Amino acid sequence: MPEADPRIVFMILIAAAVFAAVQAIWGLARVAGTKRKVNRRLATAQSVTNLADLVVELRKQRGLDEHGNSRILVRWFSDLVIKSGVSYQPRTWALSAAGLALGGYLAVFLWTKNPLFGLAVAPVLAFGLPIMWLKIKAAARAKAVGLQLPNALEIIVRSLEAGHPVPTAVALVGREMPDPLGSEFGMAGDEIAYGATLEQAVGRVADRCRHPDVDLFAATIRLQERSGGNLTGLLKMNAKAVRERHKMRLKIKAASGEGRASAIILTSAPFAVLAILQVASPNFYGEVIHEKAIQMGLAALGCWMFIGNMVMRKMIDMRI
Repeated sequence: MPEADPRIVFMILIAAAVFAAVQAIWGLARVAGTKRKVNRRLATAQSVTNLADLVVELRKQRGLDEHGNSRILVRWFSDLVIKSGVSYQPRTWALSAAGLALGGYLAVFLWTKNPLFGLAVAPVLAFGLPIMWLKIKAAARAKAVGLQLPNALEIIVRSLEAGHPVPTAVALVGREMPDPLGSEFGMAGDEIAYGATLEQAVGRVADRCRHPDVDLFAATIRLQERSGGNLTGLLKMNAKAVRERHKMRLKIKAASGEGRASAIILTSAPFAVLAILQVASPNFYGEVIHEKAIQMGLAALGCWMFIGNMVMRKMIDMRI
């Protein structure tokens, strides 16, 4: 039987050690991320002395004043910040926007040697990228809220069935669930303990989440507060309705998958062809690209593509 090459054995051992190290680092990062998510509001609670300061601090982190009103003057930007769940830090955001603007200006200026191009790109990077980032965070947060809400309602139901009062049941969600709903229900529990009613606290959760399922939950609580009834039974039906709505959204997403794929292919195909032509034949448009008619035609095609994308987006954007 031939002997194994020591170098091969050594390389295999190195590969195994690297794989084990990556797995360990990845596991530690996931555990740390989970703990950070679960304890985000609890960490804030450890840095304040009383409940009133905790409520005010949590509201400030969401871009709200001590009374729960928005501190941001621009309404649409305020709604976007609240929906994203990002901690409101205007000074840090301003410095980041200034850094993006300066970096974009220098990069474009060094590339084109034209300061006007740099001045045109700088505000786009300073405002466009942060807004895009906030939109991505808001979409991810809305998706997480839709997935977590049925479990949060079931925790409240089980706590109520065990004999706990409503504020304790709501606060239990804030201690046991990760963000985003963990912090939202924790804030609701703090506001109830601070003197707000259940209807007011849940209404503020709906205002902060801006999610249709949370709006349904708030409407259920409002109905029960005003007309009475079995809160446990209503929350059970609410959790079931939220799960069914989530299933319907998944069915709609599957049904509109072909349309989304068509939109991606039809949008990317011209740019892919242009890139291939630039690599294979850089001078393909060299003789006519400066003609006014060609430039106007390309601009018209770009506008037509934009309109087509808006139409396809409207066709596949079905909401319930």
